[in-house]
Amino acid sequence: MILSFCIAALSCLSMPQPVPAEENGAAGTGQKLSVSAPSALLMEAETGTILYQKQEHDARPPASVTKIMTLDLVFEALAKKQIALTDEVTVSEYAASMGGSQVYLEPNEVQTVETLIKCISVASANDACVAMAEFICGSEDEFVSRMNEKAKQLGMEDTHFVNCCGLSADGHETSAYDIALMSRDLIVNHPAIYDYCTIWMENITHTTRKGASEFGLANTNKLLKQYPYATGLKTGYTSAAKYCISATAEKDGVSLIAVVMAAPDPKARTADVKKMLDYGFNACRIYKDKNPEPLSDMPVKHGVADSVPLKYEGMMTYVSTDGGDTAKITKKKKLPKAAEAPIKSGDPAGKVTYYLDGQELGSVNILYAQNVARAGFADYYTQLLKCLFSL
Repeated sequence: MILSFCIAALSCLSMPQPVPAEENGAAGTGQKLSVSAPSALLMEAETGTILYQKQEHDARPPASVTKIMTLDLVFEALAKKQIALTDEVTVSEYAASMGGSQVYLEPNEVQTVETLIKCISVASANDACVAMAEFICGSEDEFVSRMNEKAKQLGMEDTHFVNCCGLSADGHETSAYDIALMSRDLIVNHPAIYDYCTIWMENITHTTRKGASEFGLANTNKLLKQYPYATGLKTGYTSAAKYCISATAEKDGVSLIAVVMAAPDPKARTADVKKMLDYGFNACRIYKDKNPEPLSDMPVKHGVADSVPLKYEGMMTYVSTDGGDTAKITKKKKLPKAAEAPIKSGDPAGKVTYYLDGQELGSVNILYAQNVARAGFADYYTQLLKCLFSL
């Protein structure tokens, strides 16, 4: 029996791979990169490769950069169809009482989920954050518990959230490294965030018992107008946190995340981010094996089928930061000549390993694409009868 085969070339979300770096220096390249902020990190988003780091695990108050995790959970709820963009949210008195950055929602005012996402992403609205937290989890406290659970899942060991919006509170802290982790999770798993965090200006309508009134949203991320490749993501400021940002940018297929914490002023924050992004785009070369060798069905011994289709577990992606010629990357496939039943779909059959100048870069597993049970007496008897009747 000949079964059809399939090839799956899917991008894998792996844990970040740090590149050795000197403090105040660019990771793994020998180039110097002077960043004035006390904590900073530059990450290539697709693979999680760290290109630059400075005091990246120092726990500090993140101000409104906190909202990256809030948005991550909002988009996660959308993806799971627990909520919809058109759902209507009634603002509580508590949500409306939030100070700091806000869009002045009133108690019992009704806004859609999509409008509140815009308020959070564009205007960094604390009242909109709490309204969404209550809508998803019933209370801000329960939502914050989920934020901390998600942080643990992502390996954010320097992080503890106390609220969902970033207002100053004892014990509310994270690090540049952890901010990069949650930023990457948001943009890789929920790229629709770019539809909102790139809005420069937009009006929303407040409809309350006083009537309808327009309110203008203006993006707090001025980098969108100051850096040609900027795509987001979130700024933050409090007197305790000073000026923070998680900035995303894309150029020539390279996607970067630049995190700055505790910059003394907005100009210093912007200057640091621009330096980091410019460095990253100059240093990074991305290799993707978009056209892997087609996989033939593998013969099966003692199975109810004579062969089993194979598939790639994902696409090989490699980030070069040392000027290596990715055109010289070679690969070697390792597969047995046949498989022994029983076979379980998703189990590894072999792998493809990639090399550059004799150095192993990584590998991609080749998986069985179907189950194949072990043949029993009845299967052999049926096969014998088919052979006899075909004579």
